[in-house]
Amino acid sequence: MSPFNENGKVWMNGKLIPWREANIHIASHVLHYGSSLFEGIRAYETPKGTVIFRLEAHTQRLYNSCKLYRMDIPYSKDELNQAIIDTIKANNLKSCYIRPIVYRGYGTLGVDPFPNPVDCAILVWEWGKYLGEEALENGVDVKISTWQRMAPNTFPALAKSGANYMNSQLIKMEALLDGYVEGIALNIRGHISEGSGENIFLVINGELHTPPLSSSILPGITRDCVIKIAKDADMPVFEETIPREMIYIVDEVFFTGSAAEITPIRSVDKIIIGKGKRGPITKKLQDQFFAYINGENEDRYNWLTYI
Repeated sequence: MSPFNENGKVWMNGKLIPWREANIHIASHVLHYGSSLFEGIRAYETPKGTVIFRLEAHTQRLYNSCKLYRMDIPYSKDELNQAIIDTIKANNLKSCYIRPIVYRGYGTLGVDPFPNPVDCAILVWEWGKYLGEEALENGVDVKISTWQRMAPNTFPALAKSGANYMNSQLIKMEALLDGYVEGIALNIRGHISEGSGENIFLVINGELHTPPLSSSILPGITRDCVIKIAKDADMPVFEETIPREMIYIVDEVFFTGSAAEITPIRSVDKIIIGKGKRGPITKKLQDQFFAYINGENEDRYNWLTYI
């Protein structure tokens, strides 16, 4: 069953149009060559109204991604942010997932992308917990994938591109078919990189350890939130290369991401992590994270955009 409201609206190239009319031509460059950049953002219903979480940071990352692929977005950041707000309002949603996407459209086919127009669209829909409703408390079972993340100087890992997510699909499908919820990829040196769509943190003696950007990871917005929240709580955070075997013997492990939020990992390759459930550090970070989202904590970082 489709999760989408097909009677809703989509923002497409400057206009709100009916969902069913948001189509592209089969000869569009993006379908043949993966030339798309996108974002995943959440809006939450709170006692103070609907808020978009870290809208400015997501928009900036989208512009950064497009710059790496030499794609000039034909709208300013303010215009795109307003379009996101307008799309949520047009669909009468109190909470939702938001997908702005920039792509090479219909013009010509060939590896040279420049003759094609740069098109933009924004989708919104209701989407529950990415790794399951109970995952935030009980954790998930994952495996180390046989698929690695891209090597440096092949694809830019800092860009959130559709092409990169072909690699993510391989990681995810393998994990699901092997009976796991998610997979963790290594980089080409055999060190921990990230999940198919999530960053990863290890807890060791009350300290946080997470792979650096040089481990072929996406610079996650939620990852950045966790680092800031941890430092606020005087919790040491280390961005460092992490060997594969370290993940099996730490106290806690958790994923972060706009879709996954903060999700504990219960086991890796059938090896129980810690006590096999959400640990106290993960819970503390979750509590603070959701306190920001719900407006219970002072918005000292300007993370919330009220609609």
